[in-house]
Amino acid sequence: MSLYLTSQHLLLLNNKRLLAATKAKYRLYLCQLSVPQESMYGKKYLPAVSTSLVLAAGIGIAEALALSLSSGQLLNIMGIPFDSPMRTPAEQFIAFRAYGAPPIVIALAAQGTFRGFMDTKTPLYAVGIGNLLNAVLDLVLIFLFGLGIRGAAIATVSSEYVIAFILLWKLNEEVMLIPQSVTTDGILRYLTSGSLLIGRTVAVLLTMTLATSMAAREGPIPMAAHQICLQVWLAISLLNDALALAGQAMLACEYSKGNYKQARIIVHRVLQIGVITGIILAVILFFGFGAFSYAFTSDPAVLSIARSGVWVRLITECIIPKQLK
Repeated sequence: MSLYLTSQHLLLLNNKRLLAATKAKYRLYLCQLSVPQESMYGKKYLPAVSTSLVLAAGIGIAEALALSLSSGQLLNIMGIPFDSPMRTPAEQFIAFRAYGAPPIVIALAAQGTFRGFMDTKTPLYAVGIGNLLNAVLDLVLIFLFGLGIRGAAIATVSSEYVIAFILLWKLNEEVMLIPQSVTTDGILRYLTSGSLLIGRTVAVLLTMTLATSMAAREGPIPMAAHQICLQVWLAISLLNDALALAGQAMLACEYSKGNYKQARIIVHRVLQIGVITGIILAVILFFGFGAFSYAFTSDPAVLSIARSGVWVRLITECIIPKQLK
């Protein structure tokens, strides 16, 4: 997510500085991000885009290697002993899921670029196609071929490669994806611009990892209940995230233009909509969680624990909307 948001902020917030530094060669417009001078291939060259994709590829490969080579150590850190019934499925899932690290990180960076172009349709179509493929492959691999947790991992990884391919294919029609040169200064500038977002994402991931570790140490039933609460929280988070990303794109565009009055109006309006949306989602979750939970399991022990934990998710995500975080 950090790469996703960093791409958007680099493209929208740093255009003035980039325009001043390279005025003779490029003329970047803040919202459209168009470059009148085209490359020999007829495509625009935006250093922020190519740098983000190269950085995303490097991080994704590093994550894949870390998951592949250190899965056992990671499970030990998470508190899953060798005799736990969760150990073998977890190792199988990580082994296959590691291959999906590069495409998902690249896809997040590409989505941030499309947000910088103020294009929300292309990521929607790409993610929609990928999720549909994921659902179909889940049914085929898990139930028809009986692959179980391995089938779920293969389905997810396959959908992630499809999403990344679609996004890069469409992006390649507009801009050059391969940078003319990769400099340390460019990467450092990119990381510096997104340092606060990276810090926020690391903090969120550490918190989620710690919570998952605590649930895993309690055994399979609490762990299953925790996963239900986590999936509900993620679903609500993504609903709020759509509003947050739209607000961030409009805010960055107006702020870069120096239109501070309009930027202030956008902030107030997004916060108002965020509070209303949070309350509506809280009411839906309050009355509908019982029905939602049966989509995951019918085990009464798991459902009992899940119901007790969903209130924390409701308060943190619905009452405190994402726009205020």
